[in-house]
Amino acid sequence: MIVVGAGHAGSEAAAAAANLGKRTLLITMDLTKIAQMSCNPAMGGIAKGQIVREIDALGGLSGIVSDLSALQFRMLNRSKGPAVWSPRTQNDRALFTQIWRQELEKIPNLDLMADMVIGLVIENECVTGVKTQLGLQIDARAVILTAGTFLNGKIFIGNTQFGGGRIGEPKSYGLTENLIDLGFEAGRMKTGTPPRVDRRSLDFSKMEEQKGDDEPGKFSFLPRTKTLEKQLSCWITYTNPVVHDTLRIGFSESPLFSGEIQGTGPRYCPSIEDKIVRFSDKERHQLFVEPEGWHTYEMYVNGFSTSLPIDVQIEALRRVPGFEKARIMRFGYAIEYDYFPPTQLKHTLETKRIKGLFFAGQINGTTGYEEAAAQGLIAGINAALQLDDKEPFILSRDQAYIGVLIDDLVTKGTDEPYRMFTSRAEYRTLLRQDNADLRLTPLGYKIGLASDESMRLVEKKQRDLEKLFDFVTQTSIKPEEINPVLVEKQTPPINQGFKLKKVLSRPQLDYRDYLKIDKFRSFVEEQNIPPETLQQLEIQLKYHKYIEKEKQNAEKFHRLEDIVIPENFDYNKVPSLSFEGREKLIKIRPRNLGQASRISGVSTSDIQILLVYLGR
Repeated sequence: MIVVGAGHAGSEAAAAAANLGKRTLLITMDLTKIAQMSCNPAMGGIAKGQIVREIDALGGLSGIVSDLSALQFRMLNRSKGPAVWSPRTQNDRALFTQIWRQELEKIPNLDLMADMVIGLVIENECVTGVKTQLGLQIDARAVILTAGTFLNGKIFIGNTQFGGGRIGEPKSYGLTENLIDLGFEAGRMKTGTPPRVDRRSLDFSKMEEQKGDDEPGKFSFLPRTKTLEKQLSCWITYTNPVVHDTLRIGFSESPLFSGEIQGTGPRYCPSIEDKIVRFSDKERHQLFVEPEGWHTYEMYVNGFSTSLPIDVQIEALRRVPGFEKARIMRFGYAIEYDYFPPTQLKHTLETKRIKGLFFAGQINGTTGYEEAAAQGLIAGINAALQLDDKEPFILSRDQAYIGVLIDDLVTKGTDEPYRMFTSRAEYRTLLRQDNADLRLTPLGYKIGLASDESMRLVEKKQRDLEKLFDFVTQTSIKPEEINPVLVEKQTPPINQGFKLKKVLSRPQLDYRDYLKIDKFRSFVEEQNIPPETLQQLEIQLKYHKYIEKEKQNAEKFHRLEDIVIPENFDYNKVPSLSFEGREKLIKIRPRNLGQASRISGVSTSDIQILLVYLGR
């Protein structure tokens, strides 16, 4: 197997394939830039943190590398319900890349090579290898393309344009043209990055300090990684009308407004010039000033992505509070690159057109390290399983955010950089970050990717949860044993005995309060139950009704998902289908009625007609 590109998608794909026993070659242009954090030095965040935990639960490496290179940990959305709690780390950019390379080099069956892939070798609509810039032809039974922003990448800073996949790195050429010749549809997308500044030139007294959590967590469920003992702070400042007026001076030279950039940019991560045009009523925009590493003065200005001319970047940035004497170490820029609409893929991320050819990451129109890593993991798994003639590995929408991500891509496609949000998941109460191991480790273990250690930990967690539920369901508590805790938490005391389960489900109490009850604490200590399992108990007690309701909804969802549509099904033989519905069904080739129902343009009546027809 060959994996092309060693970004977040390529690294996860290569690791998964090799760990599943396949002889794997990872080809990338620069071996010092493996899993490079091209934009912000952070992992996780809203919905993205859930994805990192899911990758870890399945046996991927992103969670481990994130923990080992973390500068700060925060659990976002703590003020809301656990369905949207999202872990996030600030990371040491250089250390992240270094650890990823070390992890890859330790894997048997995995080789790394510096070169550029410029074409594919195809025989009878099957991929059989790649051609490289150095004149090599390397044979393979499967190829995974994870080219990121490098396919015909073009960088913009004001009126200056030049080819590149990242600043200072060459673009990749040849592959897009090769794929178009093979019949693939391609498009252009755009993303950008902000300036980086010298920490020593900033005045932090004019900014708000943002510290990490007092009790930091971590991504990986494995004990191999530890929680942070020391953390670096981030800082918050804001733009103002003077900054905005300064930025407007450069609009005439902005490639974003001049029409030079043709690609669509990310809606949810717009450039600073886009923000002040789209939100002209706002007098300020928040900026996060984030450290790039333990041993560097470089700081990342999150929220100030721009492709404006260099002199405008300098003048505008120096009008931000705390940045009056800022020295810029790297300037912001925009980058435009080729992508391939993901409706050309199966749920395995194999292309429909060429057998054995898989796409993962930004080549599919996504944005974000986490989305890319998730796709790489699934592509690597499925390519390996296919070579062994095994059943494909497909996660459904009620099993994982990764399932939502891939189903959205291959069913609906995307005409703008796709980013994951909790709102995209219909079953987010089931898909919490805290239970990713319970949901997915058994699946990862079954295919041979998750380790024996991971499975043992999950089995212990399940046993501990069962013990806890039995204990709180069967154990009674007297008023004098619990009222001091209830009064402390400002919730009404009890005047008679109750089962522990009833009292502990009160919203004012959390698992730390449970430990203040002698009976409960003694049981936990005796059984050696860790805090994360206690938190799982708390969530289950408080949200039991919501969880059960969502499980029922998921069961209804599976009624359509379980009705498989044959791969060679002839939609032209179903005369009652709407014209648009038939056209979309022929293009997407859904694998079941559930997927068909989510295709834009396929009506409810189309689904009913198919239901009757397939029933016959």
